[in-house]
Amino acid sequence: MSWLKKYLNYISLFLIALSLAVLIIWPQHRTVALICGLSGIVFIIVYLILNLSELKETLKRKSFIYASNMLSIVILILAILVLVNFFLARHHYQVDLTAAKIHSLSDQSIQVLKNLKKDVNLKCFFRDGNPSRPTIESLLKIYAYHSPRIKYEFIDPDKNPGLVKKYGITQDGTTVFECGDKENRITTASEEDITNALIKVTREKKKIIYFLEGHGEDSIDDSADSGYSTAKSELEKIGYEVKKLSLALTENFPSDCSLLIVPGPKKSLLPNEFQALKNYINQGGRILFLVDPETSSGLEPYLANYGFKLVNDLVVDPVSRMIGGDYFMPVVTEYPEHEITKNFRYATFFPLARSVEIAETKPAGMTLTEIAKTSPNSWSERQLDKKEVSFDKDKDKAGPISIAVVGTLKITENPSSSTEKKESTPSPAKEARLAVFGDSDFITNRYYNLSGNGNLFLNTVNWLTEESDLISIQPRTQSPRTIQLTPSQGRWLMFVSIILLPVAVLITGLFIWLKRRSL
Repeated sequence: MSWLKKYLNYISLFLIALSLAVLIIWPQHRTVALICGLSGIVFIIVYLILNLSELKETLKRKSFIYASNMLSIVILILAILVLVNFFLARHHYQVDLTAAKIHSLSDQSIQVLKNLKKDVNLKCFFRDGNPSRPTIESLLKIYAYHSPRIKYEFIDPDKNPGLVKKYGITQDGTTVFECGDKENRITTASEEDITNALIKVTREKKKIIYFLEGHGEDSIDDSADSGYSTAKSELEKIGYEVKKLSLALTENFPSDCSLLIVPGPKKSLLPNEFQALKNYINQGGRILFLVDPETSSGLEPYLANYGFKLVNDLVVDPVSRMIGGDYFMPVVTEYPEHEITKNFRYATFFPLARSVEIAETKPAGMTLTEIAKTSPNSWSERQLDKKEVSFDKDKDKAGPISIAVVGTLKITENPSSSTEKKESTPSPAKEARLAVFGDSDFITNRYYNLSGNGNLFLNTVNWLTEESDLISIQPRTQSPRTIQLTPSQGRWLMFVSIILLPVAVLITGLFIWLKRRSL
């Protein structure tokens, strides 16, 4: 009986452990596990009854009180850890601590993900050994973190020939984006391509952008330095359709035109073309004017009717000379507050630009904003017949100089009055959007990828077409984290880290050990 009284608790713990083991390893033997578990609980109760007097004495000892306090603290800490783990499992949050935020998405991508209204399914056809798979997998984890509408799966083409045939996969590393009945696919693993594919597959309707031609404008099909083929390609990447338009032979605007770009005409537009532009604006149209200096486009008096003042000048900027350009390529680093320039922190360059200002008079309902200004060291050179460029405070205008202005025009249409006198009620207001830049060269193939030129152009286009989620941000680049050491510095670093520090720790330990022995 004394043996049972002493060891019954261990027997009960063994039976309970055995019950759990049977449930985990042999779940089909639930009856055996239940018998072992109940027997263990009964034995625990019997043990407590047999040892009740000894337990009362034990509870009064200080050692038990200290041990119970310690046990309570351990249980409390474990409970806190369980609760924290449970909370974090349900509320995932990640932080990118890198200086260049290379493990984060751009503001543009996050905005696109926030605006997703439908689920997007991604099927990634990657072999297990594909070196691009870890890159796109880590990217897609971040995309899925920002939006629960992103669903993705990786498929090995060698193991799933049926899916390969169904989707017509011919290249390893192909990612198929599906949203409803729309589909898009990419074969690269970059944030830009993934976001662009998301935009294309989720956009309800493809918007069409027209480039005006017939007045000496450079072509969107021209891949030479002066052409606009790069601008066309970048617009198509984010889901626009780009076409050419000649207004000389027609009086009507295309009904599918979302935006008209007038890219630096060298000859004046015809009267019927000006009238077509006016009619388009009165219907709530969107136009981007790129007007070069010293040209005969005839746009100066036309745009003055909308509050844009195109000055007959050249913008001179000595700052550009310091970075390898010449005086006639002003650098813009100052961007007044506007939706286009929000979070835009990149320099833009405008070769041979003229100033664009807000006129003193403008039509009712017109709101104008300057969005790009040159440095205070620049000036507006208004004496174009001078052989040498120099600032004349009496005739020239000191910087900063505005070279881009955008505006919105509220248009309210009233129904035609009938023969009977009735109070006319205005219909809902339309909004026309206009943007005027004093240069067309900054988006040519030669300069499009120069610093932030292309991004500012795309931001302006997206604002004009009211595609706010496509406001473009410069892709992040990873800054190199390397240091250059001379051979002597390398040897000294090795000596300190491998020899000096371990020896110092060893000597400190020996000193403490000898000190304690002498006590």
